[in-house]
Amino acid sequence: MPEPDIFIQGELRRTIDDRFRITLPVEMAQAIADDEGNTIIAKERYGCLSLWKPSDWTARVDSGVEVIKSKIKAGMMAQRWSEVQRLGRLLSTRSRTVQLANRSRLLLPEGFRELLDVPATQDVMLVGAVVCVEIWKLDAWLETQKQDMPEFGTMFKELVH
Repeated sequence: MPEPDIFIQGELRRTIDDRFRITLPVEMAQAIADDEGNTIIAKERYGCLSLWKPSDWTARVDSGVEVIKSKIKAGMMAQRWSEVQRLGRLLSTRSRTVQLANRSRLLLPEGFRELLDVPATQDVMLVGAVVCVEIWKLDAWLETQKQDMPEFGTMFKELVH
């Protein structure tokens, strides 16, 4: 994956409106949208979606797909077809290109709303995750912080060195 153009940080609470739209802060929207206002929305895990700059997402996925294609051509996946199919299903339904209205308002697509599991008029947490922006269900974000925060110091030291 190429180096990110920007180091996305921050944590901000936003409300999903009655039409399942979220307004992103301008700096986050600019970090994850291309010149036409397109972004990639991806399913990360229950209670979490992510937003990516299309060129970053494409580079990330294409490099992995090329490795798998080369393994298929080399006959290395013959005993793993069920895993390949499972990956294909997840890859086919994991992400989608969406356009930000007015360069900062995101309409959560059907199929992604269910995984996020936040009803209209409720709050979500927007989190800068260095290379993308994540949209979290509040209790899922809190649980992730409980699990990850104690490891912060060690992780930071390991990544810096």
